[in-house]
Amino acid sequence: MGLHTLRLATVPLTFSTTFTSRLFLINPSPTLASFSRHVQPRKPFLLRAFSNSTTAVQQDTPRTQASSDSSAARPQWKAAIDFKWIRDNKEAVETNIKNRNSNANLEAVLELYEDMVNLQKEVEGIREERNNVAKKMKGKLEPSERERLVEEGKNLKESLVTLEEDLVKLQDELQQVARSIPNMTHPDVPVGGEDSSAIRKKVVGCPREFSFPIKDHLQLGKDLDLMDFDSAAEVSGSKFFYLKNEAVLLEMALLNWTLSEVYSIDGTDQCLIGTAEIPVGGIHMDSILLESALPLKYVAFSHCFRTEAGAAGAATKGLYRVHQFSKAEMFVLCRPEDSESFHNELIQIEEDLFTSLGLHFKTLDMATSDLGAPAYRKFDIEAWMPGLGRYGEISSASNCTDYQSRRLGIRFRPSEPLQTGSKKGKANLPATKFVHTLNATACAVPRMMVCLLENYQQEDGSVVIPEPLRPFMGGVEVIKPKLR
Repeated sequence: MGLHTLRLATVPLTFSTTFTSRLFLINPSPTLASFSRHVQPRKPFLLRAFSNSTTAVQQDTPRTQASSDSSAARPQWKAAIDFKWIRDNKEAVETNIKNRNSNANLEAVLELYEDMVNLQKEVEGIREERNNVAKKMKGKLEPSERERLVEEGKNLKESLVTLEEDLVKLQDELQQVARSIPNMTHPDVPVGGEDSSAIRKKVVGCPREFSFPIKDHLQLGKDLDLMDFDSAAEVSGSKFFYLKNEAVLLEMALLNWTLSEVYSIDGTDQCLIGTAEIPVGGIHMDSILLESALPLKYVAFSHCFRTEAGAAGAATKGLYRVHQFSKAEMFVLCRPEDSESFHNELIQIEEDLFTSLGLHFKTLDMATSDLGAPAYRKFDIEAWMPGLGRYGEISSASNCTDYQSRRLGIRFRPSEPLQTGSKKGKANLPATKFVHTLNATACAVPRMMVCLLENYQQEDGSVVIPEPLRPFMGGVEVIKPKLR
């Protein structure tokens, strides 16, 4: 039966403030997935289901529930921010905030930190006084003296309760204000706006020259009956879409191919299993890892949601900017001294993937003002999109150092020899350190489709499927216009 009669489609979800996750099963086994660069992949069994009422995996409920409007504004966690380092390096932090064009209020953070330090000292002083009173009451005392100490202890307790409550409020306020302080920046990152971003190495490939009038992906999608924005707008609103016919296979092919390529273990038929949990870092939240377990490398598939508020212009039409899309993301947890090398590894994986698809692209070292708060350094890959007549971002790779791990509480214990302590010869474990985290886009489906449809279009209106994707396309090598 022809694909045009099957009417395959992926269904858009209603965009709301509550999202759910759905598993995309590549391999039903919970063990290592049997993909390899060295093995010809079998034609995969493709299944994708969406429903507004049932899900494969339900989004986790919050760890704590706010009981009132006032408590709802308080952080449900405390980031292990090194406020002393920020205070001691005020000038560098201030310059970094300015270079990133951040609205962080450093003066407010430092003022609150000093208030907190002073209040902590006051609390510790009263605790010490209470301890001294308790010690005095252990001895033999006159009734009047004991009564005086009891009263003193009572007053100290009441003062301590009040001060401790003030301290908690101050700590929460400090956490709130300090959230906007961005990560520090790699010294080689260009300073300025997006126009200041520098090309890493060289541009890969050349723009294809066409001997016929080219179409953009939106027109190709309509002509080949691959997508429907009008019907999706009736169901879910603007910037949602239905994928139809071969476009469904193409989406699944892109994801299956990406997951089969990423993190293959050379010389074996195995690769690290992918996970649908986003953020992947939540798997290891509030945990201490063994140094021998690092690095941890994940590739995760998920549905992503963007508001795309205020976006306008030709680049926002069609699949380039949508509210919901599928994406395969790479995520690494490693030792601090290894994060720069893994950043280079992630970028190389991205570049290898896009090179194998025959795309023309450039890799940019993004300037300071274009960095998100967690990123120490970020590289974006922009591919040539003939229909748009310009480059468009298809991927990014960020080294977030310990910015995320300090907020998630992910540490590791170094594999150092145990040190003998001074007390009774007890061995002391090495102090824990925060891991570094990195993330990189392996495949953002809609923009990859834009690139493939526009770059591989033919004069007769068809689109050729790149060689690497064909084993995952169920025998489809060319998407041809449908018979009307």
